[in-house]
Amino acid sequence: MPISSRWHFAIPPISLPSYLFTSSTHPLPDKPAFIDAAKPSNLLTHSDFRLYSQRLAAGLIKNGLQPGDRVLLFSSNNLFFPVIIMGIVIAGGIFTGANPGFVERELAYQLSDCDAKFLLCGEESLEVGIKAAGKAGLGRENIFVFGDFGKESYEEKDGMKGIRSWWELLESEEVGRKFQWKEDFDPKETVCCLNYSSGTTGLPKGVMITHYNYVANSMQYRHLHELHPETPERNKKAKWLCFLPLYHAMGQTIFGAVAPKRGIPVYIMKKFDFRNMLEAVQKYKITSLNMVPPIVVMLVKSPLTKQYDLSSVIDMNSGAAPLSGEVIDAAEKLWQNGDVKLTQGWGMTEATCSLLGCDTRHDPIPNSVGELNANCHAKIVDPETLEELNQGERGEIWVQAPNIMKGYWKKPSATQETLIDSPSGVWLRTGDIAYVDSQNNFFIVDRMKELIKVKGNQVAPAELEALLLEHPEIADAAVIGVMIEEGEVPRAYIVKSGGSGNRLNAEEVMEWVEKRTSRFKWLKGGVEFIETIHKNPSGKILRKLLRDKAKEEISKNNVKARL
Repeated sequence: MPISSRWHFAIPPISLPSYLFTSSTHPLPDKPAFIDAAKPSNLLTHSDFRLYSQRLAAGLIKNGLQPGDRVLLFSSNNLFFPVIIMGIVIAGGIFTGANPGFVERELAYQLSDCDAKFLLCGEESLEVGIKAAGKAGLGRENIFVFGDFGKESYEEKDGMKGIRSWWELLESEEVGRKFQWKEDFDPKETVCCLNYSSGTTGLPKGVMITHYNYVANSMQYRHLHELHPETPERNKKAKWLCFLPLYHAMGQTIFGAVAPKRGIPVYIMKKFDFRNMLEAVQKYKITSLNMVPPIVVMLVKSPLTKQYDLSSVIDMNSGAAPLSGEVIDAAEKLWQNGDVKLTQGWGMTEATCSLLGCDTRHDPIPNSVGELNANCHAKIVDPETLEELNQGERGEIWVQAPNIMKGYWKKPSATQETLIDSPSGVWLRTGDIAYVDSQNNFFIVDRMKELIKVKGNQVAPAELEALLLEHPEIADAAVIGVMIEEGEVPRAYIVKSGGSGNRLNAEEVMEWVEKRTSRFKWLKGGVEFIETIHKNPSGKILRKLLRDKAKEEISKNNVKARL
């Protein structure tokens, strides 16, 4: 029997803008919604958030945006990042964000795959953005620089001919106030966001998130946190700090939708820096820390932590990957009164963001990633036989929920492999192995999918293997994830071409990857040369053998590791 959530409530069939703002004219508070953590005098109120979004929407349409057109934002965090997302959505477009660490090849792929109409590019990423746009066939007239306050001209700068500031997209305040978004579509079918997920096949795939998905997941996440009896009082003092990337599903949902809907001000950091994070918590009296495991580990192990006053924090949350009980205990002990608990959640891009979370009325269950969000159903399935397993048995999590993606962008085969049609409805295969206890708490034990998660970023071994095989001196390659103190990182096993005369070394292999990929894809787990890479009859790499081998090698080198 499938497991069902304890909670169920109605999800309104409305657009994401209507969920956040009610309407284009509904009175909104003049309280801060988003604040620049580096310069707090720069801020956007809730009214500003909507008005800037309306002005951008009107400008995008004036510049030729049609319903369903994709707009790609390639930038680190910025005070106006949420405005870009909502402006695109209000205009009837589809937002897609790219990692600001992408190299030209990676960005060009996403631009081409989603067939972006416009590219908004952060100043720090402009050179890569222009080259990638050229490779993808996107004209300069459709490239805009995404910066802070100020309408700087880029026309006169070297190599910038034809490039405009995003401020030129903004229509006047008068036009913005009159702009009304349309509701003449089915929110369950209309895509508003295209977040990219690597999947298991190598190249990233666009995950189609509908208005209904986004609204549902925002309500589910909010519901769990508002179960706490002190929520009304806590909300009055609540302040959140956003150091997670807003191009990512987790950052978008928590800080771009849940926080403004709850009226919680968000201090936005341009990028993560541990010392700056601690300073911001102390300076602004941040009440909640939403983190990923590597940041929790840093919090526990860094001597910097004890140099700052973190007493304003009343709760911590971690997602993206499971944390060990030891790390959770150590994090909670940083607060002497023992009242600050660290809860875990679990989700995936294909589920908008979140699927599991913790009931905030009770202490979290050790090592559990929580229970099902409201309106969700799940079952544990044998990944080989596809038979449903009993409670307590380990198998793949399959889920059914209102926040499950519509499918992969222009990838019908991948969609059919992931969304399974059955008499009981459509089920999402998550690729994660878990078991469920008698109280319906979930425990993640393994990842069936081959993805490597580096500080919350997805790395597909197949992508790195294909890149390594482009090297003329590499005959075969396999990449796995290994755990070191900093977290999971890629490690490569290489078969040299040409036999013993080949003098290729590990440093050269690492340099080959580093010149062609983002930093999070670098081979920080090392490079090892072997005679052969064992595969099964169908040609699939036997990664378990390599994981066992890596575990032994790392253990011998006295590196603290867990596979």
